Parts: sequence; structure tokens; C-alpha cells
Amino acid sequence: MKRYWLVSLLMVAATTPALAFDFGLKIEPALAIPLGSPQSDIYQVGGAASVKGLIGVGRYVDVMAGFGAVGLPAQAASGNAGGAFTAGGGFRLKRPHDAESAMGISPWIDTDALYVRTGDLDRFGWDVGAGLAVPLGKARTYWIGPFVRYLQIGQPDRAGFDNTDAKILMVGLSLEAEGQIGRQGPSEPAAALACVPDATEPSLQCPPMPAALPDRDGDGVPDRFDHCPDAPGPIDGPGAPGCPVYKKVVVKKDKLELKEKILFAWDQGVIHESSYPLLDEVVLALKDNKSFHVTIEGNTDSSGTEEHNQILSQSRAQAVFDYLVSHGIAADRLKAKGFSSSVPTDSNVTAAGRENNRRVEFVVEFVIVRDGGAQ
Repeated sequence: MKRYWLVSLLMVAATTPALAFDFGLKIEPALAIPLGSPQSDIYQVGGAASVKGLIGVGRYVDVMAGFGAVGLPAQAASGNAGGAFTAGGGFRLKRPHDAESAMGISPWIDTDALYVRTGDLDRFGWDVGAGLAVPLGKARTYWIGPFVRYLQIGQPDRAGFDNTDAKILMVGLSLEAEGQIGRQGPSEPAAALACVPDATEPSLQCPPMPAALPDRDGDGVPDRFDHCPDAPGPIDGPGAPGCPVYKKVVVKKDKLELKEKILFAWDQGVIHESSYPLLDEVVLALKDNKSFHVTIEGNTDSSGTEEHNQILSQSRAQAVFDYLVSHGIAADRLKAKGFSSSVPTDSNVTAAGRENNRRVEFVVEFVIVRDGGAQ
């Protein structure tokens, strides 16, 4: 048992880098189902639970460490119940928790290498799991969702005993909370972001944001939550929190969404004059938000050859690039890239679908720029 607690302490210590990263805590209660002989002949369906700390490494990967326990009741009344305690760590791949589509649902898969204690034996084990995380509320601080996990515990080679690895299937519900430490100041209630009065509840009193939090554009949305920290905007506007409201452009968390299409001359990389006002508003949005670096993505439908479509999509993206640069946006904030017909958003079978696939999109990379940075 001493070695078990030593490993447990090491697992706790491994989570300390979360002080400078995104972090989370996940609890996984589950049913435990023994698979294969002799375990399925000896034990009934039991229960399992685990607690894991998570540290974000980018938007797609979490590093994990935690503890768990499995209990299996004996088939016969006189038999001995099976139990195991685990400690270990691994990593999780997930859909980013700030993604806007699919109602914010985040599918994930993970795996762990485990130290396992069963009775007086030290063993090695591993597991792999998959599930869905569904956000609870606009602030996306809490998540819930189903999961399934396979656990395999290595059996030591002992004379006179069955040496088959123990295999256990766990099915349950994961509960997760997440936040940040050590980035832009002390923690504050996420409820202040989730609380927005509307016509159905006009008297709703929202908790005020703490005045001490940095808010360099003075719009009442702290820089930590403000996706447009250099330009004032509402917390509950049509775009990302704290972003200005424009007539033709909506500033999302990861892109500039256009309310109109950019029109080009037929089969050419020449912008139609009717789209100049739309691009002028894109210029305004980029001048307002000096922290935005943008990839201009040109796309075509599937008509014509792949070589022709690639040249056309690149020339149209480049035309938009040149327009923005000529109107005062620094070239090092922009990239132009053509994708031919490889990224359709609609069917190429119908005329309407092909029209939707002929488009230019603005993908935003958020880059911190100090005061006085170039536009």
C-alpha cells in the first residue's frame, strides 16, 4: 500500500503546471462490467469511479492524471468480491470547447497508463475511453455527457493461478468543470457572462463584473473574456463577447462572418465594385481589432478542372488580400490561400449548392498585440 500512495502523490504533483494553463476536473461514475473468463464467471456487474485533473495543451489536447476504483461483487454469496485501485496519467484528444457549431458538443477520446493495486499485488494496466461532453450554460464552465471505457489489468505470472488479464468495460456519465489559472488575473464568477437580460425576463439582475479586472477598451467585458479587447462591444451581441456590431460583418470567435457574398467578375479574380462596401467594413473590423491575423480562404464549386479551380480560388483570395492591404491593413497580418473545390459547404449537384460553394472566408487567428502595434 505504501507504493500505491507514493504513486498517488506523484500524480497529484504532476498537475501543478495547471497554474499557468487551462485546467479541468473530471469525475466519472460508471457501471463496471467484467469481460471474458474467468472474471465474468466469478464476478457480477459492479461499479467504478475516477477523478482526473486535466491540463490543456492547446485547444485539442489535454494531459490527464488521476485516481480510480473498481468494485465487482462476487457471483456466489460465499465468494470474494473483486476490487482494484488505480493511479496514472495519459492524454485526451477533444473537439475544442470554444467551438461554436454542433451546439458546442465536444466528442473526445483518451487513454491512460495505470498503476493498479489489487489486494496485495502491484500490477500494470491501461485504459481507453470515448465520450461526448455537452456544455451546461453559455459560459461553458461545466460539461456533462455519456462515456464508455475499456480497462485491462495485467495479471502477474504466478504458478497455479490463472494468468489471464482482467478486462472490464465501464459505461457511465462524465461530469467536468474547467477554468483558467494564472493568465490574466484572479478568477471571477462565470455567471456574470452567462447572465443576459432579455424580453422574457427584463427584470433579471446580473452580477456585475469585478472592477479590478483589466478592460482596456472600457466596454465592461474584461479582457480575459473579450474577443475584441481593443474595440468596445456588447457582451450579448450577435458575435463573440465584447466585439463591435457591424452592418455587414459579424465577428465570431474564430472567423469574420460576412452577411453578404463577395462578388467577382465571371471566372476571374477581379472583385466586383458592388462588394467594395462589404470589404471596407472588413477593413474597419481589422483596424478596430489589432489582435486579429486573418487567413483569406478562396473556394470554388466543382465545375471545371481541378487545376483551373485552384488557380481561380487562389487569385480571388489574393484579390481580397490586395484590397485589404491597399486600404491600410498590414500585409503581415494577412494570408491568402486557395482551396479549389476541396472544402464544400453544400452539394455541388444543384445550382444553389454550387453558388454557396463559391465563396471567400476569413479565418481569424487571435494574436496578442501590445499597444501601438501595427494595423
